[in-house]
Amino acid sequence: MKYRVTHKTCYTYQEAVSFCHNEAHLIPRASLHQNCFNKTLIIQPEPTLQTHREDFFGNIATYFSIEIPHKELTVTATSEIEILHPGTIDLPTHSLPWENVRDQLTDINNPKLLEVKEYLLESPFIPITSKLHNYAKPSFTPGRPILEATLDLMKRIDLEFTYDPHFTTIVTPIEEVLEHRRGVCQDFAHLMIACLRTMGLAARYVSGYLETLPPPGQIKLQGSDASHAWLSVYSPDQGWIDFDPTNYQIPTIQHITTAWGRDYSDVTPLKGIIFGGGGHTLTVSVDVAQLP
Repeated sequence: MKYRVTHKTCYTYQEAVSFCHNEAHLIPRASLHQNCFNKTLIIQPEPTLQTHREDFFGNIATYFSIEIPHKELTVTATSEIEILHPGTIDLPTHSLPWENVRDQLTDINNPKLLEVKEYLLESPFIPITSKLHNYAKPSFTPGRPILEATLDLMKRIDLEFTYDPHFTTIVTPIEEVLEHRRGVCQDFAHLMIACLRTMGLAARYVSGYLETLPPPGQIKLQGSDASHAWLSVYSPDQGWIDFDPTNYQIPTIQHITTAWGRDYSDVTPLKGIIFGGGGHTLTVSVDVAQLP
C-alpha cells in the first residue's frame, strides 16, 4: 500500500517573533515494513539555518532557525510512503511466556538487548507506579504468552476507557487518565506502555498517521486526518510488535510510522523556543491519501 501524507502546521502570533529555534519529527522513518521514497519539508518564512540528522532513536530530526521577524510560521511536510504487509501474527501461541521475556531483559551480559533496555525505564511522560502495576497485573497471569497478555491489556483499555479529546492535554499525568478512564491516543499509548514497563517489559512509543475514512456515501474532507500514536512491545523471538489501543488493533498496512522513542517527548512533531510573539493560535491539518 502506498500513501501520500501532507501535514501542515501553522502558528499565528499576536506580535512579531524576532527569532526562533525549532526541532521537527515530520519525515517518516524507514523500517523493515516501510519505505519513504519521496519527502519535502517547506518552511515559511525561509529558515536562516536548516539541518537534518538521525537522532538517538534513529528517527529523522530536522532542526531549523528563523532569524527574521515574523508573525506567522508555517511548516508543511509532504511524504510518499510504501507500507509492506508484515504477514500474519499468531498472538496466542507463538510468543514466549511473559516472565521468560522479563527475565531475559535483565541479562546484563547480552549485548543484543542493550538497545532494548532503554525502553524498560521511566521516561518524562511515563512513570512506573504501583497503581499502574496493579492495573496491568490481571492481564499478566503466570505463564501467559507475552503477546496474548499484551492483547488482553489492550482489550481492557478499549473496553474500559472513553476516547475524549477534551479531557486531557499533552501534560496530563497518566494516573489521572487511569483514574477517570478518559483520554486520546497519546494517553492510551502512554498508559499501556507504563503498564508493560511496570511488569518489567520493554515498550516504546510510536508516532505516525492513520487514514480516516468518511462515512459511506460522504466525501472525505481535506485535513480530516490526524497524527496518531500507538506502541510496540518487545519479544526476543519476534522483535517489536505494534499494538494500537485506541482502535484495538494490531497495525498492519494502514499505520504510517513517523518516529519512535520512549514517549511523546522524544518524537514531538514540532517544538521550539521563540523570542517575542505574545499569544498565538495553532492550526494543524493532516491528509493521508492512498496512491495508485
